[in-house]
Amino acid sequence: MKRIVKQVVGIDVAQNELVVCLGKMLDDWTPELYASKSFANTKKGFISFIEWVNKLTNVSIPVRYVMEATGVYHELLAYYLDDRGLELSIVLPNKISNYARTLDVKTVTDKTASEAIARFGLERKLDRWSRPKDLFKKLRQLTRERGQLVDERTVLKNQLHAEQAEAEPNKKSIERIKKRIALLDKQEKEIRQEIEELIKSDAEIRQLIILICSIPGVGLLSAATVLGETNCFDLIRNKRQLTSYAGLDVKEKQSGTSVKGKPRISKKGNKHLRKVMQMPALSAIRHDERFKAVFVRLVSKHGIKMKAIVAVQRKVLEMIYTIYKTNKPYDKNYFKNQEQEERNLVIQ
Repeated sequence: MKRIVKQVVGIDVAQNELVVCLGKMLDDWTPELYASKSFANTKKGFISFIEWVNKLTNVSIPVRYVMEATGVYHELLAYYLDDRGLELSIVLPNKISNYARTLDVKTVTDKTASEAIARFGLERKLDRWSRPKDLFKKLRQLTRERGQLVDERTVLKNQLHAEQAEAEPNKKSIERIKKRIALLDKQEKEIRQEIEELIKSDAEIRQLIILICSIPGVGLLSAATVLGETNCFDLIRNKRQLTSYAGLDVKEKQSGTSVKGKPRISKKGNKHLRKVMQMPALSAIRHDERFKAVFVRLVSKHGIKMKAIVAVQRKVLEMIYTIYKTNKPYDKNYFKNQEQEERNLVIQ
């Protein structure tokens, strides 16, 4: 009789539902998926879920729960499992989607997604997830709230401009819009102060943000957003994973030796990271000769300014990660050193 050497629960998390799949690895290294079920994404659903898993798994062998980092919807379950000391791995979504493409799945459903996650967990050696500092969760909440306020304020300012340009503007409407803008200004200022106080409360994070802000164009809010959205790079292992997570990785349709269509960024990652990189990239291009040189070189090569700006966004984001890994401020010779390393690789 074949012996079980590994047990995994693959979990596809949605806003209101968990679709789960049980899998086991046998001692001849054959993966086997043997049960699937759906549960509510609530604490009551979690209790039923754990009872179901315990009933169908071998109690003498640890069970590893595996799920994607799906915005905020996975967090309630992740904290629930962690509080009970259960083994949990959280994986970047692009890792699962890339793996799923190798399985030749004809139709993608929640069930097939949970099966792909279970197979991935069985075949890979995954790190056990550890709960990040509450500080990063609070940073994410505050920076997202501020982003929404700024977007609302922009809409109101556009409305105000349009109203004032009317032949016969409505004075009462204008006053109401101005009051709403003033309220948003006040709330945005309060959020900025909360973010600053939060950063000051942790000496290690405060020092890291000081180092990140040494990059031309990167300010405190940009640095706080990146750390909040990545849980201080909790699931990131290299720069390629980071740019993919942000949706700043370049994709192109290719068949054989021909390329179909222009290369484009995937935009499949974290939209908050992409958005927050826009202003730092533009500022870096204007105020730093090295980033400006990258921009000019790419515009000369492709003739498309937006493509060059996206490339600088990617460079700035990668630089933030480099500073986090090295714990050193921005190096003016970074691009020169990087180009030399690339040349050395070609020579080797």
